[in-house]
Amino acid sequence: MSNKEQNTEAAAPARGGKKGLVIGLVVALVAVLGVGGYAMLRMRHGAAGGATAQAAAPKPQPAMYLPLDPPFVVNFQTKQSPSYLQVGVTLMAHDAAAIKAAKDADPVVRNALVMLFSAQSATDLATTAGKQKLRAEALKAVQKVVQERLGRPGIDALYFTSFVMQ
Repeated sequence: MSNKEQNTEAAAPARGGKKGLVIGLVVALVAVLGVGGYAMLRMRHGAAGGATAQAAAPKPQPAMYLPLDPPFVVNFQTKQSPSYLQVGVTLMAHDAAAIKAAKDADPVVRNALVMLFSAQSATDLATTAGKQKLRAEALKAVQKVVQERLGRPGIDALYFTSFVMQ
């Protein structure tokens, strides 16, 4: 190989190296600008104020569920014949103390719900609106029991996990 050919081959990788160097510098510049922009936004919006607000706000507790087993079975009189209602109920709260209070007062909760369910009419419960109204009334009944024991309603929701009328 001649001297001229060696110089041409040596120059080719050098040009590729310069191209790689330029790309590397561009990537580094973009990274520096990104970090700088982020820092500017944090300073503008007051990072310390945001951290204080986050620290002051309590973290929401995960939802806890309490199924009331066995399902409720009540009968109520219709014009034709006795009707039966079987309802599976689950309570939901974000407060462990409320779940414990409801569990400890299970007989009282169950009594309140049995009385409520047995006072219903089949025609009212045949509609979705009737079921939703009953669910809201059942939630209020459970919250009243928990309120008496805990000093706050505590229970956030009540769900019908099964609903069978016959």
